[in-house]
Amino acid sequence: MPSTTLPMIQTYPKSINLDRTKLAATIDALNDCAQACTACADACLSEDMVAELAKCIRTDLDCADICATTSRVLSRHTGYDANISRSLLEACATACRSCGDECDRHAQMHEHCRLCADACRACERACRDLLATMS
Repeated sequence: MPSTTLPMIQTYPKSINLDRTKLAATIDALNDCAQACTACADACLSEDMVAELAKCIRTDLDCADICATTSRVLSRHTGYDANISRSLLEACATACRSCGDECDRHAQMHEHCRLCADACRACERACRDLLATMS
């Protein structure tokens, strides 16, 4: 099923100070990352060596929450405040970098960590790309 993000953004009746296609791609990357991080944390909890994955679990959950919040804020345009969006995108890029680095440490042993690291890297790029277009 294709994403409804871009069609929904395209229905917004007023002007948006961001490229709608890039905004939709970022929201999709945020949602994908939040899902991957949540699933990775859950998979880590099921591993036999769960104690060794405590930092990964924590980083996954923090990143998932930050991505989900950023996605929701970027989906709202009425009364838009670029400073809030910019701050959230910066925080999200930082969280994605940290989570991607942590998951990379476990990627050789756990496929879920490899997939999560990939999602985090893609999300970090999307956040930084959108940030670069903001005035």
